Amino acid sequence: MCGGAPFLSGAIDPEFDTFLFDLDGTLIDSIELIFRCYRHAAATHLGEQPPSSVWRDGLGTPLREQFRAVTSDADLIETMVVTYREFHNEHHDSSVSVYPDVEEVLRALRRRAKLGVVTSKLRAGAERGLKLLGLFHFFDVVVTADEVEHAKPHPEPVETALERLGASAARSIFIGDSPHDIASGRGAGVKTAGVLWGPFARDELLKASPDFLLDSPKKILDL
Repeated sequence: MCGGAPFLSGAIDPEFDTFLFDLDGTLIDSIELIFRCYRHAAATHLGEQPPSSVWRDGLGTPLREQFRAVTSDADLIETMVVTYREFHNEHHDSSVSVYPDVEEVLRALRRRAKLGVVTSKLRAGAERGLKLLGLFHFFDVVVTADEVEHAKPHPEPVETALERLGASAARSIFIGDSPHDIASGRGAGVKTAGVLWGPFARDELLKASPDFLLDSPKKILDL
């Protein structure tokens, strides 16, 4: 049992030697900033606001994929991406924080495992957040959307992290807040854990069939 949720996939060796993490909504509380960026881009270029569920459902996928949910105009998508990033860059440093206990958990894991980040952010944005919040030094590898051909939910980002770490999928786990994280990890053959401190509810994550559900960062240390 992890976080009061069932261990969903049967018995496995609980000892992992590689822990991979999503970034936003898992390590860093940046979800409200992300929603503000989407709303700003939509207000600027669409003149209307799509339902919040449109943005939430795409969390964990690249920006262009998100904007394809509201327009098929390729030029408009590129313009919205620029507007989003400008707003994000302006407000980022004052709008993000580390989730409680995450730093303590990473420090403990670092003593016994390889650690990596697998994110749909670009390299510059991912490193900015990790360095700003003092987390960058914990990680052996950071895989970003601009370094792979296929972003999450495709397994390539997780597979890339495993390759760079020289890690075995059988001894690795990917921890994230969205169904896209779970799908990416499952496709790469690693165990997966969905976190309940992000924007997705328990039942939504259960539909993605994670191996674990965790209701607090400290429960990661029980894996």
